[in-house]
Amino acid sequence: MENKIHKLIIVGSGPAGLTAAIYAARANLEPIIIDGDDPGGQLMKTSYVENWPGEKSILGPKLMINMRDHAKHFGTQFVSGVVTEVDFSKKPFTITVNNKTLLQAHAVIITTGATPRRLGVPGEDIHWGKGVTTCAVCDGAFYRDRKVVIVGGGDTAMEDASFLKKFTNDITIVHILDKFTASHAMQQRVINDPDIKIHYNSTVTEIHGDGQQVEAVTVTDKATGQAMKLEADGVFVAVGLTPNTAPFKDHIFCNKGGFVEIVNQTRTNIEGVFAAGDVHDYRYRQAITSAGAGCMAALDAERYLSEIV
Repeated sequence: MENKIHKLIIVGSGPAGLTAAIYAARANLEPIIIDGDDPGGQLMKTSYVENWPGEKSILGPKLMINMRDHAKHFGTQFVSGVVTEVDFSKKPFTITVNNKTLLQAHAVIITTGATPRRLGVPGEDIHWGKGVTTCAVCDGAFYRDRKVVIVGGGDTAMEDASFLKKFTNDITIVHILDKFTASHAMQQRVINDPDIKIHYNSTVTEIHGDGQQVEAVTVTDKATGQAMKLEADGVFVAVGLTPNTAPFKDHIFCNKGGFVEIVNQTRTNIEGVFAAGDVHDYRYRQAITSAGAGCMAALDAERYLSEIV
């Protein structure tokens, strides 16, 4: 594999990468997927997915296994490891895996996703996917008439609060600053809602539960140090995402948040390098939109390769 110039290498194996691989393999591009350090992406850490078309309810890991098997069925090859370095300055492109394996390709699709920032408090890891989540759109329906806590004060937190109002009137927002950082209009929608309780200058310092389900959180006032325990069935962490662009950010255009800048549909500023999914999409952040972008990137790569190979 190291001594061959591949037509297409896909970096990342979440919904975007696997969908790109399915389309590319069916187009005889013989794609290679580099798994990354988190094969399958964020859905591997979720429970039930109920908004994937054609599946009324499916476990996130099962959905990703199905997609992986689909890609394999059409001939996609997988490489275990993490991309540690790239050279996009000349063609064919060179990708280094685990600081030692060199792979070359005529085209590259970056689908490395983004990592939700965590609170780093006791109880968070053990209850991740068991009451602790980062996606209100994905999981909000599970919390009908239940107590939920949102951590954060930006646009995502405000959007989460507005969306969760469809299911419950028991919503508490905990924000580390003395005012929200979201846009004025979004703030007002939340601030003026009598059902939404707000704790400013506060942080969630512990998440409590039985290991299978969240039961409460400890909220600590930064100024006084006073802590109180709030009953909660769900905790929605909305403190931002970190795009997984470290190996690429010195080679392709990224915005101030570190997300890949798209020049035209899925194309980056480097001809022959494409991007799809959460690595550039900081707005929708859904598995289905990532998969759609993966399809687009594969089609764009196919057209590009038909002109040069």
